[in-house]
Amino acid sequence: MSTIGQAGRTGTGEPAPTLDVDRSDPEYRAWLKDAVRKVQADANRSADTHLLRFPLPERWGIDLYLKDESTHPTGSLKHRLARSLFLYGLCNGWIRPGKPVIEASSGSTAVSEAYFAGLIGVPFIAVMPRTTSPEKIRLIEFQGGRCHFVDDSRTMYEEAAALAGQTGGHYMDQFTYAERATDWRGNNNIAESVYQQLRLERYPEPAWIVATAGTGGTSATIARYIRYMQYDTRLCVPDPENSCFFEGWTTGDPHVACDCGSRIEGIGRPRMEPSFVPGAIDRMMKVPDAASIAAVRALENAIGRKAGASTGTGLWSALKIVAEMVAAGRTGSVVTLICDPGERYLDKYYSDAWLAAQELDIAPYRAAIDTFLAGGAWPE
Repeated sequence: MSTIGQAGRTGTGEPAPTLDVDRSDPEYRAWLKDAVRKVQADANRSADTHLLRFPLPERWGIDLYLKDESTHPTGSLKHRLARSLFLYGLCNGWIRPGKPVIEASSGSTAVSEAYFAGLIGVPFIAVMPRTTSPEKIRLIEFQGGRCHFVDDSRTMYEEAAALAGQTGGHYMDQFTYAERATDWRGNNNIAESVYQQLRLERYPEPAWIVATAGTGGTSATIARYIRYMQYDTRLCVPDPENSCFFEGWTTGDPHVACDCGSRIEGIGRPRMEPSFVPGAIDRMMKVPDAASIAAVRALENAIGRKAGASTGTGLWSALKIVAEMVAAGRTGSVVTLICDPGERYLDKYYSDAWLAAQELDIAPYRAAIDTFLAGGAWPE
């Protein structure tokens, strides 16, 4: 087997070609076939994630569902993304035996990518801010990954690309490739799964699907699938505070940015990411962080499940859409996502001390949800 040279980035954003690898080498091809088989087998071993019902008054004639992505082997929606990114990188010849996969992520994507790296036997390095929570570091290391810290989170992308160049590894770059790596036409992507699970329900074609955006890959997959299958479903993408996606979508400016990061882990970005596809989105909502946290507290009361605050961002928007449907006398179904488990955030979104330190008052938003669920009218 040849010694694999260094790989960086080309001017177009594509990984630089590795010139000293003979990709027809039988040893490499045998490794590649086995690696692809292992990644595909992970999906084959896993039953699909559940579609849970959120209780609403029967008289409304509206069904609200939550696609529970927290039941994946690595506990989040990002398990699907990581699987797709690994298949994409392997089949493009970018991921190679013995060379590390590197990602700019301090969250669920890094946990899931570390899992798949371990599955195929390559090293994994997560480039992350030094302030990342110990629990996230623990989860990444538990899956066999290594954490590489930076002092300024804005340098994560460049540091990850540089590290790939230094090690001869592959910078996965989720924020560029998320919308490309997933087969949005089908192949059991999240959108196809939702429609299959709804086929025996009273409203099998949802009026709305609500999906938050971190990379933008999930919203792009769902939106494209809806159009490809010629459904009438609309897609709403809620955006938290300290994220520029909403402004970029409303203004059409691809260069908008904000100075600080989102408090709602897993979603929201300080810049317009390449995988965010504004033209595929029917509607966006700006959601206060306190509303997101109030919504996951209400979710626990309703179905007995804790979830991360990104789930709350989607649920808050889904409930507002349901309220609009009630007010208009429309019936139908609405679908949103449980992105990851709340147990990862007990010291944040479920901590009153953390809320106080962040000066977040969730009481008015919790009261709004309770009032709506009791009477059907959304408080002004």
